[in-house]
Amino acid sequence: MQIFDLIRIVSAGSSGPASAQAGSRSIAAALPFSPVRLVCLVLWVYLCLYLVQVVQFSALVPKNRKSIAGIATLFTGPILLLTLLIIDILKNTSASSDGVFEIMRQRAGNALAGIRSGGPTIRLLDSSGRSIDQIYGHTDKKRRESRILDLTVWLVGEALERRASDILIDPKDEATYTIRLRIDGVLKVLRTLNAETSKAVVNSIKAVSSMDIAEKRRPQDGAFIAKKGKVTASFRVASAGVVNGEKLSIRVLNQSAGSFTLTEVGLTKKQHSIVQRAISEPSGMVLMCGPTGSGKTTTMYAMLNEIDRFTRNVITVEDPIEAVLPEASQIEINPKADITFANTLRSILRQDPDVICVGEIRDEETAEIALRASQTGHLVLATVHCDSNATALIRLLDLGVSPLLLSSGVSLLLSQRLLRRLCRHCKRPAKLSRRLIQEFREKRIDYRHMFEPRGCWRCDGTGYLGRMAICDPLVVTDELRANIAENKALISELRTRGRRKDRTNLRKEGLKKVALGLTSLEELKRVVG
Repeated sequence: MQIFDLIRIVSAGSSGPASAQAGSRSIAAALPFSPVRLVCLVLWVYLCLYLVQVVQFSALVPKNRKSIAGIATLFTGPILLLTLLIIDILKNTSASSDGVFEIMRQRAGNALAGIRSGGPTIRLLDSSGRSIDQIYGHTDKKRRESRILDLTVWLVGEALERRASDILIDPKDEATYTIRLRIDGVLKVLRTLNAETSKAVVNSIKAVSSMDIAEKRRPQDGAFIAKKGKVTASFRVASAGVVNGEKLSIRVLNQSAGSFTLTEVGLTKKQHSIVQRAISEPSGMVLMCGPTGSGKTTTMYAMLNEIDRFTRNVITVEDPIEAVLPEASQIEINPKADITFANTLRSILRQDPDVICVGEIRDEETAEIALRASQTGHLVLATVHCDSNATALIRLLDLGVSPLLLSSGVSLLLSQRLLRRLCRHCKRPAKLSRRLIQEFREKRIDYRHMFEPRGCWRCDGTGYLGRMAICDPLVVTDELRANIAENKALISELRTRGRRKDRTNLRKEGLKKVALGLTSLEELKRVVG
């Protein structure tokens, strides 16, 4: 009956202006709700849900307060975001010469640009600053090329969003490619694409990395940059011809490594004091040991952050430069321009350095120059790819370094591994077998606070979120120096007993983290064995 009355009122309202006004009032009276209020309510709900996502990724909210801030934003809506925006504007006003209104204008422009594009867009740039559109010729008119560009940008965005350290594009067979991300040291399949689309994505990445698209068999190296708002991320690309196609490996360089400290790395108080004592010396070599991806470079940056770079001349030689260190001279290796580790180290010694940082010791010449520099009043920080402290000494001896030079140059060796942290939101008490409980009791290990992974949306179902380091420092004492310089049987002893001892020390350090509930037994077994 109400529907017929509504139709009658609408038809009557079409007879004239007076009737239209009366009809509109009658419609408003006939409806059980206000359409304007309903639209405002729907817009408010969607705005609150959008702002919850904004708060989750905001740098103004501490990580341990994001859940509470998200719930508060869900109820308060723009009020909390407006408060955070005012705080951010006041901070930027005090830190820069721009006025309040200028900063507000910039914020409004960024917000409008984000709304038009659905959020801050990612721009892929080559080393000279040209975008992928300019290099590869993508235009809006070409649908396929535009789709490939969007897929490439999405892939890079997913890697940054999920905190991936590597992107691997591998041909699975002749028809399909697999895209995998290495997150917290573990590979995870992101997507499977057909070969035609994957080859187009590979060509896009190679083009923006200044690599030859036509060459698909010989290995190539390149690099590109991704910008999202004010955030910049650097990528190192390597290609190789494999069975069924071309493989692409993309390393996401850790831009935040330059802000790490030794405490944040995960060193204990005792280890921190040992490292601090070594880097406070005017000379000597601190040698970081570990396999690829064990966080050696990050720990080396943390050491450099403990050094007063205003009073000491710090020069680094890296391949590539992962993070910018203020008040430090950083040199990047470029073999095509004959800028190698050995050549650069020779020139560095003529630049009055106090601290020399060598990204990696790869050959005998680099090792000898670095060790001689540590003898002549320079502090040298270096890394070497090896399994343990013992194998680091063996590696340097196998490179041809004389035992006398090695014994007098090295002052501290630091072997390192990275363990995944348990997600604090979903970890649960570990279910231990009776045999393990009995073994822990015999070794007097507290097993009451051990946890295991479960998985939730915050950790992407893995049960782990972030990583931490376990280290095994070895101080080169006078007794060890004498053994290295004189005892020829030390090499065979290091190959057997030394390696087992280093692995045992790392396992002990890892068990301490497990007993504190920071990681799991499964993760320790996966990394250390």
